[in-house]
Amino acid sequence: MAKESDASAPAAAREPVIRLRDAELRFGPRVLWHDLDLDVAPGEFLAVLGPNGTGKTSLLKVLLGQNSLSAGTAEVGGRQVHKGNPDIGYIPQQRGIDPHTPMRGRDLVRMGIDGHRWGMGLLSRGRKKKVEDLLASVGATDYADAPAGTVSGGELQRLRVAQSLANDPTVLLCDEPLLSLDLHHQQVVAALLHEQRVKRDAAVVFVTHEINPILPYVDRVLYIVGGHFLIGTPAEVMTSESLSRLYGSPVEVVRVGGRLVVVGGEEECVDHHNLPDDSFDLDGTVVSR
Repeated sequence: MAKESDASAPAAAREPVIRLRDAELRFGPRVLWHDLDLDVAPGEFLAVLGPNGTGKTSLLKVLLGQNSLSAGTAEVGGRQVHKGNPDIGYIPQQRGIDPHTPMRGRDLVRMGIDGHRWGMGLLSRGRKKKVEDLLASVGATDYADAPAGTVSGGELQRLRVAQSLANDPTVLLCDEPLLSLDLHHQQVVAALLHEQRVKRDAAVVFVTHEINPILPYVDRVLYIVGGHFLIGTPAEVMTSESLSRLYGSPVEVVRVGGRLVVVGGEEECVDHHNLPDDSFDLDGTVVSR
């Protein structure tokens, strides 16, 4: 865990834990995104937004070493991305577990520690304490011995957060972890992730369709549309002008009761590779070329 003085240092003065340079990802002739330069600092919360099929989850897979870039470079912790990086904690999309599965909540968390081992075997005293500490850190002790398939969606995501923290990662990759949760549990899980990233000084890359539950915690937004992207603070990116230019069609961003509502754009998303090559800057916010 970084010292408090380190955690409070300006992002620009700290070595990034994620670095992409001239990054491009394509599948056949289709370019998901290109010319992506991105630094994510320790303790930073980056929200990744955009319509379906724009490469949000694919970006996480690049950082996990599961997808290879078509061009450019990607590093995590100063090293080239690779599979099985212990510096990364990963929270997948919300998926149910068969209620008849004998695996308990604590077993799910334990898999974050030794799930890569064949048969897992008996836990040492130290690893037992590690599991108990992880369960306590996310408030899941009370249902740790319940079958994992019988707990609620919010409780299951708490267990998955604990699992992702098992190796004290410096980076947390979250793939729509609030999907299928009600508003209350969305807020609980979002606050929990914020609490853990502050405590551990871990960078969070959070893929989502809905920014409102995490808006209080977001430092910057990466918004991907049609092969191009926008990077900046929520105040810079989440505006009618910025998103209209990114989508290439009228988009209205309004605040309703403290929530951001985006109207238009996604239904009219176009392939910006067919548009003129005209990048623009907006208060430090850049759309790719």
